[in-house]
Amino acid sequence: MNDIEWDYPNPYTVEVTVAEEDIDGLNHANNAVYVKWCEMAGWAHSCDLGLDIEAYRELDRAMAIQKAEYEYLQATLLNEELLVATWITESDGKLSMIRRFQIVRISDGATVLRGQWKVVCIEMSSGRPRRMPPEFRDGYGAVLVDVAP
Repeated sequence: MNDIEWDYPNPYTVEVTVAEEDIDGLNHANNAVYVKWCEMAGWAHSCDLGLDIEAYRELDRAMAIQKAEYEYLQATLLNEELLVATWITESDGKLSMIRRFQIVRISDGATVLRGQWKVVCIEMSSGRPRRMPPEFRDGYGAVLVDVAP
């Protein structure tokens, strides 16, 4: 994993293997599966920071996807092992953050997908946008990656 060229330093990673149920009629992983992998990595990262669903419920706050963008760069095939990396790269500290993704094939280090989400803090009980509680600012802010050129 040391030879992988990550887009940003210190990625949070989750390893996945392309399974038979991920394969579509074109004999590669379906695009929707990449979205599922990104969601899995983003949620695992949040949980690792102590911001799991129970914390969300207790705070009556959640980070919800407002906009998602994915760039599919290469196909992946059955049984290929991948690393799904994620970072928090921007935060206004009040309402929104940017979470980025990079999926890399382990065998050759090729980046097969890049993506990003704009997420906003919502009040779970109403679904309305609300300011991030200190727990979100502290937890997510602690892993904020500087992407300045």
